[in-house]
Order: sequence, then C-alpha cells, then structure tokens
Amino acid sequence: MKQEIKVELLVGKKVYAANGRKIGRLEEVRAELRRGECLVGEYHVGSYAVFERLAALSIGRVILGKLGARRGHGGYRVPWDKLDLSDPSRPRLRCPVEELETMSDRGDEPAAG
Repeated sequence: MKQEIKVELLVGKKVYAANGRKIGRLEEVRAELRRGECLVGEYHVGSYAVFERLAALSIGRVILGKLGARRGHGGYRVPWDKLDLSDPSRPRLRCPVEELETMSDRGDEPAAG
C-alpha cells in the first residue's frame, strides 16, 4: 500500500510500542530515490538517533553515557514496514521492541547523507 506523509510532520513525534509504552521520538527518516519516487527504508527513533542525524554519533554516545544512558537503549532502527503510520500523530510499532535493531548494533558507522 502506497502512503504519502509529510516527513516534517513525523520528525519529533513520540513512537509507541504495541503495549503503549513510549520507545522514543522519531528523529530521522532514511530514504532513497528510485525511479523518481522517494522510498523509506527505515526510521531512527530515540536519543542516539538525534546525534546520528547531526553526524556526531560517536560523541553522542559518550555524552549519553555520562548522562547515564545505557548502551543499546539509546535508540532503535525501525524498518519501514514495522511502523504503523495510519495515525501519523501517534506512530506505533507493528512488532515487539525486542525485534528492533538498536542504534549501537552496527557500531560506530558514520551517518550517511
């Protein structure tokens, strides 16, 4: 199903798990152009995603660590098909949080584009 939503309306929204628990704010949308269409690959949610968006993920991890954030709990990579945007004002996961890759799972790779 094709769905069009303005990205600026999503960024900063709280994202909720199926049980209603907030997992973080949507901080980044990763997409690519294919045949003239912009296709979302994944969403980045949580405090690590803020630093990744600013291309400062390594520094951000140090800062978050000093502030008491636990490694692996600072953000999530949410595949495009695992986020329910039927109500864009309240995005919800379509899977358990445990199925998501955390922002720290891929190490200190630099932020792209």
